[in-house]
Amino acid sequence: MSVLPWLKANRDIVRRPVTITIGLGLAGGVLLIVQASVLAHLANAVIFERAALSGLVGLMAGLAALVIVRAVLVYLAQQSAFAAGRGIKTEIRARLVARLAERGIVWQRSQAAGDLVNTLSDGVEALEAYYARYLPQSALAALVPLAILAVIAPIDWISGLILIVTAPLIPVFMIFIGRGAEKLNQRQWQRMGVLSGHFLDALQGLTTLKLFNLGAREARLIARLSEEYRVATMRVLRLAFVSSLVLEFLATVSIAMVAVLIGFRLLWGDIGFTDGFLVLLLAPEFYLPLRNMGTVYHARMEAIGAAEGIVALLDASAEPDRAPGTRRDGLVPGRAPAVALSGVSYVYPSGTAALADLDLTIAPGETVAVVGPSAAGKSTLALLLLGLLQPTSGRITVDGIDRATLAPDYWQRGCAWVPQQPRLFHGSVRDNLVLGAPEATDDMLWRALERAQARAFVAALPDGLETPIGERGLRLSGGEAQRLAIARALVADAPFVVVDEASAHLDAPNEQALTAALGELGADRSLVVIAHRLATVRDADRIVVLEAGRVAETGRHDELLAAGGRYAAMLERVAP
Repeated sequence: MSVLPWLKANRDIVRRPVTITIGLGLAGGVLLIVQASVLAHLANAVIFERAALSGLVGLMAGLAALVIVRAVLVYLAQQSAFAAGRGIKTEIRARLVARLAERGIVWQRSQAAGDLVNTLSDGVEALEAYYARYLPQSALAALVPLAILAVIAPIDWISGLILIVTAPLIPVFMIFIGRGAEKLNQRQWQRMGVLSGHFLDALQGLTTLKLFNLGAREARLIARLSEEYRVATMRVLRLAFVSSLVLEFLATVSIAMVAVLIGFRLLWGDIGFTDGFLVLLLAPEFYLPLRNMGTVYHARMEAIGAAEGIVALLDASAEPDRAPGTRRDGLVPGRAPAVALSGVSYVYPSGTAALADLDLTIAPGETVAVVGPSAAGKSTLALLLLGLLQPTSGRITVDGIDRATLAPDYWQRGCAWVPQQPRLFHGSVRDNLVLGAPEATDDMLWRALERAQARAFVAALPDGLETPIGERGLRLSGGEAQRLAIARALVADAPFVVVDEASAHLDAPNEQALTAALGELGADRSLVVIAHRLATVRDADRIVVLEAGRVAETGRHDELLAAGGRYAAMLERVAP
């Protein structure tokens, strides 16, 4: 779907608050006409009729009441517009997050994280001005001037004619100038996405850049991209300022023409003071909605530029193509499930086959270690077990139920994942531990940390559970981050857990602590350990050796060692 039809199609989401905003704005415009009329009669009574103050109390009280009521209407209109903006942002962000989940982790890893973040944050924010300001103002720009014209035309047809002739010039010039600004805005958002993505990638890879002494080169590249973005921004602003100047000039000249002609006719006696003063008061208000329309028209262009990325993301096909299941029953909460893979294959979008006709069973409460050389399909198997990928062919069953029929969130609610690089979020230790169990108490957290061999280092932190750890656990070592992730899985108490390459980059002491933590994690739950270091899998109930996406052999450590097959060869290669 193209951008403009998509923006129009989403009007129904905010139809009610936008309609209320328009209604309140129109009511304010009508009261403005009444206020101008009261003010004109009040001025005439004071200047020409020499009315006593006691005789003007009613008019003055009415004028004050009108000002107060109009102020209340403006406040209510702003609140309604805010509700419209909040509603559209909430709805679109929910759609985007759902689409990201549908696209799958393989697609997500292929995208520039900064570009996605820019779309989800600034891109969605830009929609607010379109729905909360542009839509109401575009209606008011037609309704309020018509109401004012209906009052002015019977009083002074000459001024009415001037208004009718000059009013269309403002939107015509606005659209004419806006076409060029619209293209510049679209290019601007594309540059913003590129810059955001590159900058985030540079920050995340800062350690690697420093190790290879590439920091200065990266700084020059970011400086060049930033300068290009600055120049492009100034082009957009220059065009915006020119359009504002043209609109203000047209409105000012038109008001001046009305004022001059009324002045001459007052001098000649062709029009009364009350009527002439009323027209003079209403003429600027006639053009004000049109001038405001010129301001919010730039918000429309910005929204169009931002919506391109949003529409591209929402229109993209899901990965995989099959529709997710909807069933939400059949599994026993808290009980370790029996998982079986039958003839499962997975081929990545690039055409690379990761798994081929794989058969594997995981009994309830069993600890299964999966080992094999690089590119054997271990991490792909982990993602398939968690439901983050769907098999290209074959079948995965959980307690005899085809998992493809289960709603993804229903299955994943009973799963926990400890990846090779655990995702720790900006916040406190507590915030990261309770992600899967918000109701967890301090006693539960400390027991989980004890079992995960993490209690000692958490207790030594300055504020214990309340210590901020930074995004990705920047204040923690690799081993500490892994044990904190295991503690999080223990707190969630998920009956099915997958641990992927948890000890790949740890030293010997941290590896020993991690091995003990995995032993606690595997108690009373099904545990699949994707292992690189074979020392962590010796005590597994069963070891599965993958090679080229197939099961090469399976058995306990002693059995495989005695068989002298691939597992024994792997141990021999890593032996000191």
